[in-house]
Amino acid sequence: MIPSGQIVVLISPQGKRYMHKLVPGGEVHTQEGKLSLDDVAEAGYGGCARTHLGKPYLVLKPTVYDLIKGVKRQTQIMYPKEIGYVLLKLGIGPGSTVIESGTGSAGLTLALAWFVGDTGKVYTYERREDFFKLAMKNLDRVGLLHRVEQVNQDIEQGFKHTGADALFLDVREPWLYLQHIPRAVTPGAMCGFLLPTTNQVSELLRGLDAGPFAEIEVLEILVRRYKPVADRLRPDDRMVAHTGFLIFARYMEKPEPLLLPETDAEAEDPAAGPLMPEPDESEEEPPQLGDEGSCGCEDPV
Repeated sequence: MIPSGQIVVLISPQGKRYMHKLVPGGEVHTQEGKLSLDDVAEAGYGGCARTHLGKPYLVLKPTVYDLIKGVKRQTQIMYPKEIGYVLLKLGIGPGSTVIESGTGSAGLTLALAWFVGDTGKVYTYERREDFFKLAMKNLDRVGLLHRVEQVNQDIEQGFKHTGADALFLDVREPWLYLQHIPRAVTPGAMCGFLLPTTNQVSELLRGLDAGPFAEIEVLEILVRRYKPVADRLRPDDRMVAHTGFLIFARYMEKPEPLLLPETDAEAEDPAAGPLMPEPDESEEEPPQLGDEGSCGCEDPV
């Protein structure tokens, strides 16, 4: 028996997915007939509930992926393929405190709130009131609002919160707000950014290079799905390719350059093994693969 107020995923005989909160006495109207939410609760996770026309609906417990994809949107949300990497890169876990700006429809906010647990906190900033209210509804619907503190203001004047373990900015011109980061996070905290175009990334990199940041990384994440048919396994005709650039940097009070070990130090370390001699540029180059009848092409990877 599923308790009242829980979110469930209902899958139709045709494979369509619907997400609903269990309300005693409630009904879901589908193309296959009316479905009683009391019957859904009684069926339990993994069970089947039938409509008044006898059509079976599978009842499942939603994953974080389902919850993110199910938020009501007025903005483009971050894709789960980026969210997963962001969570790992920022080190989000139970007890973490994280500052976010650019709440939007709260797709990333929902994931952050899920993973910080009841001992952590998400502080999210959104300047537009309509997005602020929508995010509140989306978080409340899935029961995560108590883990989030929303702030309806621009971050032009900085952040109200300090000492966060991580920070993420999903705003148009993040380089304008880099000076506010040192007061908002702890030294060594990871910071992330999402931008859609290369010229914006370049502008942000200039700001990061000029500030107290280290370990800068720029990447994009592509997902290529395959048709799950054993005898005809091949890629799908369409794929989720570029949806944005992710940029990461670690805030450091006094970032030090990465120094390579001295050559002499390597020679003194017996565990390092013998050093390879420096190549003599005056020596004749070794023969190439093509010199003895080969085509000279590189081996395929």
